[in-house]
Amino acid sequence: MSGKKGILFVVSAPSGGGKGTILKRVFNDKSKVYYSVSATTRKPRDEDTDGVTYHFLSREEFEKRIKENDFLEYVEYCGNYYGTPKSEIVKNLSSGKDVVLEIETEGAFNVKKAMPEAVLIFIIPPSVTELRRRLEKRGTEDKETIDKRMRQAINEIRLAGKYDYIVINGELEEAVADFSAVCKAARIKQDAENIINEVLENA
Repeated sequence: MSGKKGILFVVSAPSGGGKGTILKRVFNDKSKVYYSVSATTRKPRDEDTDGVTYHFLSREEFEKRIKENDFLEYVEYCGNYYGTPKSEIVKNLSSGKDVVLEIETEGAFNVKKAMPEAVLIFIIPPSVTELRRRLEKRGTEDKETIDKRMRQAINEIRLAGKYDYIVINGELEEAVADFSAVCKAARIKQDAENIINEVLENA
């Protein structure tokens, strides 16, 4: 329908939660969804691409954009700023595209304060044991780093109950189906609210 706004999906998961795999499966039609790219002041790594991995900004430019209220949310972490540019999100939502924002818990709650209509989804592993197994299976980090990620994951999972929906990523196909069902429920709710508002305006 013309004039129909998109939905902002804010997705969080602990490291090893399988967020990226689920999102690729659910939002595979890039013409209908916009993946929000965060901005940061950290230095690019070899594998990074400006505008794809992050928008890389100088500290001066980032702070200038803070003053101009150009971020939906931002945090300072380990000496660097990370933020969500507001203008691209608003533009895509207004054009009818859904927007997907992958972000950690603090940022997710800040987005919800700024845009209460945002749909917060948390993806959790089926167990702590399985989460550790997935992290170890990567083979890219030592035990100390994995232990640190596990502690961080547990702190994040403690906050999962504050999200609108929780998807358990045990069996991938089931998790993809559950995530898709959440997205469908959010769209039905939005459509229903639009109809109710239209009825009340014309009553």
